[in-house]
Amino acid sequence: MAMSPVHSASRDSPPAIVLVEPQLGGNIGAAARAMANFGLHDLRIVAPRDGWPNPEAWARASGAHGILETAGLFGTVAEAVADRQVVFATTARVRELPRPERTPRQAVGALRADPLARSAILFGAERAGLCNADLATAEAVIRVPTDPDFASINLAQAVLLLAYEWWLAGLGTESPGLGFESELASRKDVAALAGHLERELDSVGYFHPPERRPSSVAQLHNVLFRQRLTEGEVRMLRGVIRALRRERRS
Repeated sequence: MAMSPVHSASRDSPPAIVLVEPQLGGNIGAAARAMANFGLHDLRIVAPRDGWPNPEAWARASGAHGILETAGLFGTVAEAVADRQVVFATTARVRELPRPERTPRQAVGALRADPLARSAILFGAERAGLCNADLATAEAVIRVPTDPDFASINLAQAVLLLAYEWWLAGLGTESPGLGFESELASRKDVAALAGHLERELDSVGYFHPPERRPSSVAQLHNVLFRQRLTEGEVRMLRGVIRALRRERRS
């Protein structure tokens, strides 16, 4: 389908598109094409099944080769979103972790509300969708309203939907920031806080019985990643943990 070019959309801090364990190179290429149509350029690929680079991706990109050439390759979702401050995840399935749900339009509106925040949207994997560990890095999930009898959407189509909503929301608009006094913390900093707290809880035997440790740790990470912690708040909480440790050992 031919589309008329539009040049007035805002380009403030567009989200990174993260494809998690994509199986087909063609889907990666088609996703890159959709991104190029609507002003998104930061493509991140996590553990692609058939390796990277993939010739089929270039064949399906229809000229959006620059996005493929600069795409980041990562081994885990945590690495792919380490520098991001806000992460949303697409899913068609109900998972165990509680998360606010948004439509694509609502999700884009939330991202546009703070044009200075570094954001990412997770997609995949084609076979079974995102696992709970990957969803734990996100503060909300994006669910596309579809016919419940046929809810599955192709990976590249899902990217197209979100990219289109991002572009459409920016046409002729100026989005005000949320006025955070301190910059939002990156996912890497929040993960470091979670690890710090986890180690201290280990030292006092909090995780008991041992077989429940994985689920307890997952809930701990879930609580921290769901908050919009600022850099200052992360520093404060780590200082609180250190102070409690000193008090315990004095």
